[in-house]
Amino acid sequence: MSESGRAMDVGVSMPDWEKRFRAARVSLPEWAEDAPQRSLFASNATGTFELYAWDRDSGSQRKVTERANGTTDGALSPDGEWIWWFDDKDGDEFGIWRRQPFAGHPEGHTGPDAPAVPGLDASYPAGLAIGRAGGPVVVGRSTDDDGSTIHVVGADGTPVEVYRHRQSAGVGDLSYDGTLIAVEHTEHGDAMHAALRVIRPDGTTVAELDDTAGGTEELGLEVLGFAPVTGDTRLLVGHQRRGRWEPMVWDVATGREHDLSLDLPGDVSAEWYPDGSALLVVHGFEARSDLWRYDLGTGALERIATPRGTVSGATARPDGSVEYLWSSAAEPQAVRSTSGAVVLDPPGLRAPASVPVEDVWVEGPGGRIHALVQKPAGATGPLPTVFDIHGGPTWHDSDAFAAAPAAWVDHGYAVVRVNYRGSTGYGREWTDALKHRVGLIELEDVAAVREWAVASGLADPDRLVLTGGSWGGYLTLLGLGTQPDAWSVGIAAVPVADYVTAYHDEMEALKAMDRTLLGGTPEEVPERFAASSPLTYVDAVKAPVYVSAGVNDPRCPIRQVDNYVDRLRARDAVHEVYRYDAGHGSLVVDERVKQVGLELDFARAHLRP
Repeated sequence: MSESGRAMDVGVSMPDWEKRFRAARVSLPEWAEDAPQRSLFASNATGTFELYAWDRDSGSQRKVTERANGTTDGALSPDGEWIWWFDDKDGDEFGIWRRQPFAGHPEGHTGPDAPAVPGLDASYPAGLAIGRAGGPVVVGRSTDDDGSTIHVVGADGTPVEVYRHRQSAGVGDLSYDGTLIAVEHTEHGDAMHAALRVIRPDGTTVAELDDTAGGTEELGLEVLGFAPVTGDTRLLVGHQRRGRWEPMVWDVATGREHDLSLDLPGDVSAEWYPDGSALLVVHGFEARSDLWRYDLGTGALERIATPRGTVSGATARPDGSVEYLWSSAAEPQAVRSTSGAVVLDPPGLRAPASVPVEDVWVEGPGGRIHALVQKPAGATGPLPTVFDIHGGPTWHDSDAFAAAPAAWVDHGYAVVRVNYRGSTGYGREWTDALKHRVGLIELEDVAAVREWAVASGLADPDRLVLTGGSWGGYLTLLGLGTQPDAWSVGIAAVPVADYVTAYHDEMEALKAMDRTLLGGTPEEVPERFAASSPLTYVDAVKAPVYVSAGVNDPRCPIRQVDNYVDRLRARDAVHEVYRYDAGHGSLVVDERVKQVGLELDFARAHLRP
C-alpha cells in the first residue's frame, strides 16, 4: 500500500483524540535577517519533533536533526548560512551547541555535527545571540558549579568569558552591528524580576536598568530586542511599571526612555519591524491575544486582523506582512499570514476540531478568578469533570488548541482550566501573589472554582479528577493531600513531589526561583518548604494517584518523585507510577500518546461509572 493509502487507513481507524496528537504540527518559522528566504522550524512530521530547514525560494525542506528524544532548540545565523542546535542527553537539558550548514553537509560527510564552540563545556543553556559574518557570537551558560556565565566567541572561535555571577542571568540580545550585548540578570536575588545590563564584547558596562532598586515594589524587566539597524542603540524592553507587562524603547547610549503608553488592557509585548520604524505588538487579555502595528514616528496604533483565539507567536517580514501561529480551543494550530498566503501546510493527518471554551469568572479569596470550561457538545451536567491545572506557575491557560483537554472531552468529561493566582496575563499583582505561601495560594483558587463547578450543576462531586503537568503536577499532588475529600482521582505528570529533595537535585536556575518564591533555602526556611511540599501531606491522600516522570528530568528530578511514591507504597495507597526515558516531558509522539492513554485508562478504572 502507498504511504498516502496507509495514512488514510490509519486515519479512519484511529480515534479523534489520538489523531490530534499524531497530526503534523509546525512551529512559527524563524527566518534569517539577511537571507529572509531561509527559515528554520520544528515539526513532528516523522513522529518526533525535530528541526527543519526551509528554502522558501525553492520550496525545499530538509530535516536538520535526528535524535531519539527529539530536538526543538535551534537558531539561524543572520546570513542564513548556519543552523545552530542544542544537543543534550535524553532530554536532560544539559549539553552543548552544535551547528551545520543550512544546505546540509557535503556528500560523504560522516559523523555528528561539530561542536559550535569547542572551547565550552556542557551546561544548561542561558541564551544565544549569533552575530553577522565576522561578528561575535554570545553564548550564555548555567551550571551548578559556576552559576551563570556569558562568553563572547570571536572570529578565531575562542570563547572569552565576559560575565559571571552566582545568581541567574542570560543573554538577552546582540545589537545589529555586534557592538552591544544586552544581559538579563538577577544579581539582586529576586529570580522573578530581572534587571538589565548592556555591555560591550570586552565585558565593559555601557548602561544599567534596574526597576528592583530602591523601590517598595518588585518590578521586572525583559529584553525584547535591539533595533535591527546598523549603529542604532535603541533596545526594546518589557517593563512592569504600571502593574502589567508592556514595552518601551530605551536608548542605551543616551539613557532616554520612550514610554509607549499603549491604550490596551492586559499584557503587551512587541518586536521590531525589520526596518526599525514600527513595532509588531502582541496583546494578551483574558486568555486571548491579538496583533497591532505601532508606528514609532507618528504613535499610530493600528489593529492587524486575526481571528478570535490565541496568537502564540508572530513575526514581521521584510515585505511588511506578518506571519503568526494561531489557534483556538476548537480549531487546530495554523501558521497564517496577513498576506493571505499559506505559510506552512504540513502533509499528512489533520487534527480533528474540538469544542470551544466557555469563560467563567468566579469570586475567590484573592479576587475574581478566570476559568476556561469545555464540555462535550450537547452534554448536560452533572458530568465527570477534569480540573486540568497549568504549569509555570508563571503561565496561563488560553483559548488555544490543546490535544490533552480535547481527549478528555472526547471521553465524556467536562474540562475546567483555572488561571489561579500566579498566572500571567492578569497583572503583576496577580502573578506575584503566590510568594511564600507557594502552592497553597493557587489551590485556594482551584477550590473556589471547584465549588462553583459543583454548585452550578456542571460537575459531579463524586467524579472529579485533579491533574496537571510540571507545576500543575505539583499542585495536583499538593491538592490531593491538602484537600483529600475534594478529589476522586489524581493524575500528576513530571511533578514536584518532595520539595526539599527537588530543590537539592534540580538545575541551578530553578534553585534561584525557589529561593525567591519561598524566601530562602530549605535550611533557611524549613517551615515554608514543609508547608508547600506534597510529601508533607502524603499520608492524608485518599484518592487513587497516578504519577508519570521522566528519568532524566532536571526540573522535577526523579529521586524526589520516588520518595513520594515510596510513601504511598508504604501505606498500600492505591497508585500507579510510570517512568519514561526522557526529561521534562517527551517530544516523541508515540510516547505522548501512550502517556495520555494510560491517564485515560487510570481515570476510567477508578471513577464511578
